[in-house]
Amino acid sequence: MNNSALAVSSDEVQAPVASRSDVLVVGGGPAGTAAAVTAARAGASVTLLERYSSLGGLASGGMVLVLDDMINGQEITVTGIVSEYVERLQKLGLAVVPPKEDRRASEELWNKWNRYGTYDFHSKAHPKPIVYAAAFDPDGWKRVSNDLVRESGVRLFLHSWFARPIVDDGVIKGVIAETKSGPQVHLADVVIDTTGDIDVASRAGADYIQGSYITTLVFRLGGIDVRRAEEFEQADPKAARALNRQAKRILGGAWEHWWLKTPLDGVIWCNAPHMNGFDGTDPESLTEADFSARERIAAVVEYVRESMPGFENAFVVDTAPQIGVRQTRLLQGEYVMTKDDVVQRRHFQDSVARGRDYYYPYRSLVPTNVDQLLVAGRHYSATSDAQKTSREIPPCMAMGQAVALAGVLSLQQKLLVRDVDATDIQRLMREHNADPGDVPSENATIDEFSAVPTAEKEAIEV
Repeated sequence: MNNSALAVSSDEVQAPVASRSDVLVVGGGPAGTAAAVTAARAGASVTLLERYSSLGGLASGGMVLVLDDMINGQEITVTGIVSEYVERLQKLGLAVVPPKEDRRASEELWNKWNRYGTYDFHSKAHPKPIVYAAAFDPDGWKRVSNDLVRESGVRLFLHSWFARPIVDDGVIKGVIAETKSGPQVHLADVVIDTTGDIDVASRAGADYIQGSYITTLVFRLGGIDVRRAEEFEQADPKAARALNRQAKRILGGAWEHWWLKTPLDGVIWCNAPHMNGFDGTDPESLTEADFSARERIAAVVEYVRESMPGFENAFVVDTAPQIGVRQTRLLQGEYVMTKDDVVQRRHFQDSVARGRDYYYPYRSLVPTNVDQLLVAGRHYSATSDAQKTSREIPPCMAMGQAVALAGVLSLQQKLLVRDVDATDIQRLMREHNADPGDVPSENATIDEFSAVPTAEKEAIEV
């Protein structure tokens, strides 16, 4: 698909110019904040736009409160800004991370940590190994985001809803945002789309597909006697499984654990209900999803108060202000990652970010039809099946850092962003304490085609 008709040219713009910068980042979620801060630290002038009243996207507004998918065995594979978040949240007492000595498998450690969600959810073993992961507080995430943005000198515009891209002859020049003051123009030499739904790229003329997956309205419950609830589960696991199974039926679906502990005493996080059939780009569908979720939440609270030990005084602390959308539009860029790439752990010569044990080539972050535009986050160039298993928050933040540095390099070297050498991005990623995935792990599959020089590739293709 291609929505280029939704773009406007510079000649057609009549709104006032609110900012001019080297790099413009649209979307202040984890990937966008990482991109903006990294670009500013690398010396660029940076503007960051966010439609909501706070930074954090699905990490704070969507309340996805566990950072995971950033280890391969004992190796921590996703580093950089995400590591800074974890460290700063821990200092605030708003993140819980298993210490290194607890990162292994045992029944005792499973009982200690599993309800924080800090285990290897890909493992088929029982008990599953405890790993490097972080359970965190959403308001703590907002606070750390604000601190990083302020410290790095990013110019931030909250309450600014992206409306249309400005594109001249296939080159993006900026965007128009709607605000309470009316439309505002933000101009830049490089634009990074971190909206989660490639709002900018899709309207600028980039090719994409429409994917779909489950949606969730996350909620938190307070008044929980967590110790009593865990003691009951460990003393009578069969009865506990039956009760939890019924709770998941009422919710309409959930992960292995429908509730997890948080850094706050007596407050639990419920990453549910899982709802199919809703479109995250359709406001009417999202409205229906919100109503459906709230009905299920009310029903499950009534059930657990009556049935589950430790939940007798449960009450709803809050529901996420932002509905959890996992997949909508997906870029179809210079390289489209497949499920086989993820499952086979395919390593690319131009890998600039990595997740658990999979790699993102720079080409998967570059649109084909628009220049000076990059993407980062869950809408990267992939098939629907590939994205479902490679869209977690930490690697999305690594993508944000990678494209930020690519944008800065393009300005320094006077190149189009698509012509930036991936080896330069890899070098800068390491300077910014991030792992670009340039060194394949032992179990990686080498993508031989991507390592062939361009002239030889063209000969092969012919």
